Amino acid sequence: MTEGSGIADLRRRLAGRPGDGSLLSALFDALDRAGQAGTPEEAVARSNLGEALRRQGRLAEAEAHHRIALAWLPGFGGNHYNWGVTLQALGRLAEAADAYGEAARLMPGFAPAACNQGVLLRDLGRLDEAEVPLRRSLGLDPTLVPARLALAALYRDRGDLERAVAGFRACLCLRPDLAEGQANLALALKERAQQGGPPEDGAGGIAGFERALRIGLPDPGGVLAQLVQQRRHLCRWDGLGPLSDRLVALVREGRTRQAHPWIFLGEGAGPELERTCAERYAAWKTGGIRPAFPQRRSRGPRLRIGYLSADFHEHATAVLIAELVERHDRDRLEIVGCSTGPDDGGPLRARLIAGFDRFLDLSALPDEPAARAIHGAGIDILVDLKGHTQNARPGIAAYRPAPVQAQWLGYPGTLGSPAIDYVIADPVVAPVGHQPFYSERIVHLPDSYQPNDRKRVIGPVPSRASCGLPEEGVVFCAFNASYKIGPALFGRWCRLLDRVPGSVLWLLEGAPEVAINLRGAAAGNGIAPDRLVFAPRLPGPAHLARHRLADLFLDSGPVGAHTTASDALWAGLPVLSVLGRSFAGRVAASLLHAVGLPELAVADWGAYEAAAHRLATAPAELSALKRRLENGRLTAPPFDTDRFARSIETAYATMWDIHAAGAPPRGFAVSARNGASQG
Repeated sequence: MTEGSGIADLRRRLAGRPGDGSLLSALFDALDRAGQAGTPEEAVARSNLGEALRRQGRLAEAEAHHRIALAWLPGFGGNHYNWGVTLQALGRLAEAADAYGEAARLMPGFAPAACNQGVLLRDLGRLDEAEVPLRRSLGLDPTLVPARLALAALYRDRGDLERAVAGFRACLCLRPDLAEGQANLALALKERAQQGGPPEDGAGGIAGFERALRIGLPDPGGVLAQLVQQRRHLCRWDGLGPLSDRLVALVREGRTRQAHPWIFLGEGAGPELERTCAERYAAWKTGGIRPAFPQRRSRGPRLRIGYLSADFHEHATAVLIAELVERHDRDRLEIVGCSTGPDDGGPLRARLIAGFDRFLDLSALPDEPAARAIHGAGIDILVDLKGHTQNARPGIAAYRPAPVQAQWLGYPGTLGSPAIDYVIADPVVAPVGHQPFYSERIVHLPDSYQPNDRKRVIGPVPSRASCGLPEEGVVFCAFNASYKIGPALFGRWCRLLDRVPGSVLWLLEGAPEVAINLRGAAAGNGIAPDRLVFAPRLPGPAHLARHRLADLFLDSGPVGAHTTASDALWAGLPVLSVLGRSFAGRVAASLLHAVGLPELAVADWGAYEAAAHRLATAPAELSALKRRLENGRLTAPPFDTDRFARSIETAYATMWDIHAAGAPPRGFAVSARNGASQG
């Protein structure tokens, strides 16, 4: 038998038994004897050997053999395809996409090569590039489910939910037992419902998530979290407890990386598990990305701050930050907006663009080119305003485009990412003792971590009757989103309504099912359903004005009011809150301390219920609180934008000084006089 035919025989046998160690050893020996002048047969064998090693998890060895195979036989598409599979396993997605692309060029009739190229390009955020090979693969094989799935997901990434829903349904016609297809269709239906689509989409989302979990997934945490969140959004509480318990168990036992950290905050599992969830999720999303830019310790005469967000339009984050952008000290800082979100053409977008010294529209760029643009702009400190919230782009910061990187305002907790050096907080939302629960170093601002916009207009106050409220009686206002309301909290609110005759609970309107479910829950608690009043969504000035019809704002937990609390306080409405276990449940308490009403941040839910009842039955005490709030509103730290600007600018300068000195990031506090001390 010749050397070549022996290799061929071993290769055929290995294809049927890829884990056979003796066959691997024999093929190793045969290839070693073949030397460096590999024949095509030997090159293919090298590639097959690399595949076998990859299946065993021996990726470094696999890579070495693939490189030899490519050097010996670069014109064979199968070698490039196998090389792509190994690169994908190594997490080097951009290289893998290139390898699949070369395989598709060399094997134009082989649909899986173009399909895999498109799948990875979509994963990399290169949506326009991804669409071409995905369509090409479907032209070759219309039944290729991975291509249909990726193309539908690409439509969802673009916000084209109609085509996404149709695409996922087409996948399920071919493979109704595909759990990933069921989950993706459910997510698209959920998003379409939230954007004003058919109300039944919300229910369809729940059913789809449930089907996906029944079919089974390698990591069920992501889909389970979405199911829990959608049930919360619709206030479908039946069976929610066991689902939540299962989600917490998956995180505690290390059996999921895909559970979304923002959703997990709603479990109230505590900051230690929240960090665990965030770290695993961050590793799953960005673990294959490595810093791509040389670091520096020098800077220009002004510190260049880049604010990174998808929300520079009509959004809560933009409302909070708009005046700060305008009031930053331009002698000390240059402020750059790094936008990854859409232009809604609205006045807030125009105001922000005018307020920034420069505005980088990165919305059409994938993560790596977006990071390159930020690096090219010479950003000294990149501040991520999104974290793990909707439309976040954690991959951008993972490339380390700026020497110092911080997160602030958008996400109430740790990101769990090694790419982020600091979290900007305050002593209430993130006490020094909570440092073990953060991968970032905690920076304390002196008052509250949250800025506000003093320019927000409060419109004319409407009548109670025009808002569906009784002329007499206490109005408890609870304008938090429906997903923040749970059965235990709602039970407390119903007890308050029972103990305060003539009172009503004023809630923010959500999906039609929310009102149905909450009114049903009220009846189940012995409360007439018409004592729940739902407020339609209104423009900012009108929304702020109607707060003045209420008597007391009732906060939620474990995720409490954030911008919603600022709205109430700015409009002169006292907020009653519980100091939660984690950042997400401590924001209202932070604001209450900063506006001089710390007594309204109580220790536990029993005290919350007692305080709400006391205030509702003591109108003089409630009126005194409103006067204190109104008299100090314009000078209170959360609404003193110049004071806030000086504090956060000191924080930025201190971060840079630590970096310039060659020291690792460390926690510190900015004093009320804008000096920084080590934490």
